[in-house]
Amino acid sequence: MDLPKNNSSNFQYILENYKEICYNVENARAKYAKNGENVQIMAVTKTVEPEKINFAVSQGVKLLGENRVQEFISKKDSYDKSAQVHFIGHLQTNKVKYIIEDVSMIQSVDSLKLAAQIDKSALAHNKIMDILVEVNVGDEASKSGVAYDQCHELISEISQLENVRVKGLMAIPPIGCDESVFEKMHELYLSISEMNIKGVCMQILSMGMSGDYELAIKHGSNLVRIGTKLFGARKYFGG
Repeated sequence: MDLPKNNSSNFQYILENYKEICYNVENARAKYAKNGENVQIMAVTKTVEPEKINFAVSQGVKLLGENRVQEFISKKDSYDKSAQVHFIGHLQTNKVKYIIEDVSMIQSVDSLKLAAQIDKSALAHNKIMDILVEVNVGDEASKSGVAYDQCHELISEISQLENVRVKGLMAIPPIGCDESVFEKMHELYLSISEMNIKGVCMQILSMGMSGDYELAIKHGSNLVRIGTKLFGARKYFGG
């Protein structure tokens, strides 16, 4: 991947990190991806200042991942508009209205109640909202996501909504888990794809973060969400 020359020595480390990530993703993609499938790199922007985010966009990042509604609201007007924004954090139904116009996808849908609210807000804004269904593949009490064995049923229910379009699955495998957990997620993704549910277009398996993105690509992920590896250790962002 060709990267533009940077003009900010203060953010040089972001460029170097991005080059390394691109190199590793390309190697993993070439080694594991079937039919040469592309792998998207998402920059996770939690607690990251807009100046750093815009610098990353100027160097080739095309996709941003937002975790918190309030933080996104405080930063969104400062963002380079050439990048798409996905919402990837836990989302309460009463907060949907604050992001519906400004994100191109919501990756963290884990209930019919939330999907129905997104559908209602999308209708009010005359749009179809692309979503991913979040799966709690490790069955961890501390994490959001629909239970693995309830995912098929939830997607079938969501498929009945008019202004929501399921585009795939998202998961956060437990830290240090066995590779079988990643493969389990990939198998679920494939099984739902094979069901050919009307209104469901399985294109994205969003899995893998800074510590495990190459392993995730090995097991079928085509969208990796990277924050610390790109921007460094997190610091609090006020606002």
